[in-house]
Amino acid sequence: QLHLVESAGGLVQPGGSLRLSCAASGFTLDHYAIGWFRQAPGKEREGVSCIRSDDVSTYYSDSVKGRFTISVDNAKNTVYLQMNSLKPEDTAVYYCGAVVPWGTIQAMCVFTRDVDYWGQGTQVTVSS
Repeated sequence: QLHLVESAGGLVQPGGSLRLSCAASGFTLDHYAIGWFRQAPGKEREGVSCIRSDDVSTYYSDSVKGRFTISVDNAKNTVYLQMNSLKPEDTAVYYCGAVVPWGTIQAMCVFTRDVDYWGQGTQVTVSS
C-alpha cells in the first residue's frame, strides 16, 4: 500500500523558517513527480513546489520562489521543503503529493486534481 507521511508543521513567527519532510512507503519516489501543495481556509489547494528526482527538474510557485527550497533524498525515499522568510500568507495546511509523470513539472504541480497520492496534511501557521 502506498503512503505519504508528512512531518509535523507548527507555529512560526513571520520571518522564521521551518522544514517539512514527507516520507514515502510502498513505492519509490524516483518514479514519480513529488511535491508540496497547500490549502488555506476558503481557498483552493495550490501547488507550491514540485520535483522530479530522475531529471532534477523543479517548479516553484511565484509566491514562494526564492524563499522555499524543495529537495529529495532517494536513499531515504523522502522529500523535503525548506521554508525560509515565512509570511502570514504562507499559513495553510501543507500536503505532500505524488504524481505519475504525465507532463512538465509545472503542469504536474499546478493541476492538483491530477495528483495520484496525497499525504494527510500538516498545519503551518505563521503568526506573531
